[in-house]
Amino acid sequence: MSFIEQVKKVNRAQQEFAFSTGAQRNRLLKLLAESILKNQKQILTANLRDMRNFENGSPMKDRSVLNAARIKALAASLRAVAKLPDPSNRVLEQKKLANGLALRKVSVPLGTVAVIYESRPNVTVDIAALAFKSGNGVVLKGGTESYETNKQLVQIIKQVLAKSGFSWDLIYLINPADNWKKELFTARGLVDVIIPRGGTGLINFVRKNSEIPVIETGAGVCHTFVDEKFDLSIAAKIIVNAKTQRPAVCNSLDTLVVHKTAEKKLLSALAAKLSEFKVEIRADRPAFSILKKYYPGELLKLASASDFGHEFLSLVMSIRTVKTFAEGLEFVKAKTSHHSEAILTRDANHARTFLSEVDAAVVYHNASTRFTDGGEFGMGAEVGISTQKLHVRGPMGAEALTTSKWQAYGRGQTRG
Repeated sequence: MSFIEQVKKVNRAQQEFAFSTGAQRNRLLKLLAESILKNQKQILTANLRDMRNFENGSPMKDRSVLNAARIKALAASLRAVAKLPDPSNRVLEQKKLANGLALRKVSVPLGTVAVIYESRPNVTVDIAALAFKSGNGVVLKGGTESYETNKQLVQIIKQVLAKSGFSWDLIYLINPADNWKKELFTARGLVDVIIPRGGTGLINFVRKNSEIPVIETGAGVCHTFVDEKFDLSIAAKIIVNAKTQRPAVCNSLDTLVVHKTAEKKLLSALAAKLSEFKVEIRADRPAFSILKKYYPGELLKLASASDFGHEFLSLVMSIRTVKTFAEGLEFVKAKTSHHSEAILTRDANHARTFLSEVDAAVVYHNASTRFTDGGEFGMGAEVGISTQKLHVRGPMGAEALTTSKWQAYGRGQTRG
């Protein structure tokens, strides 16, 4: 069957699915959670085949590998999404005009959503969960390196759809080996939105080639700015967490920006903690001069210009020294990818200024950037982190996969 015929089937299935009730969709998600756990062995076997595509030590391998704990987390995420309020068919606004015409604005599904993503097979389940919760059909294009896992997950999803009385055509997984790009990017009238979730190259490619509206879930170049007035114990804990808790994801720390008066105290305290995780530091000259007394030489390098404004997705970070709060603020504003940025300070005015002026989807005061996540934000899961300003920004949950329409109730009114 051709690509377009497959997408047409998703489109037709979604038009029927849009009229299902919230209770029916919640039962679907709960049954899917049970099925994911029951089929754990088959999922792990498929994932093991995919892991042969990675070299040991590859930062992307951690993003793609599944284990019992991660499968359990997938099931928990499905149940969490099922517990959320129904995002579709909500009354968003209502009013009556002077002529008696009653207007009601309601939320409705976007329709057929296509998502292109790299690695991370858990994204397959997250997107399906949020799409179904909001009444949408979904076309998925996962990474070649995780295709066997994705194929197994989609097979389970299709079986659960059929068991729940829905069309299993609601979800379609593209084979990466197929010639799909031109057909997908020109499928106007069949696909309502394309969401690229991955690196800058993927996002730019989709934006430049798609004739269909795009929601960009951008790369995360994340900064943490340690101001002159800060709490050392809190700052050290936050920085280590932001860099090492899961370095291969988009909300991990890339560049530490440090006020010069705080630098010696902070870096001497951080050195042992970061070296324990074997974090490679690329420091500017002031930071390098301090760290060379405390940090292992094989893990310390002088930074180059390309080390700033760069998403590392690994146990690598850069350090930039600034002389004033204003300089640090301007540096973050210049280098941000509009994803997640943080300031660590006891100065309330500086905190307010940073949170107000830094143009990012999420800005933090005295907290780790690792919290930028749909699950952490109470959405159960996420489609991605949108870094644009239309139609949604920040972690995208089920509500982000809805739009709205006006319903007008009249009694024969005509416009004069």
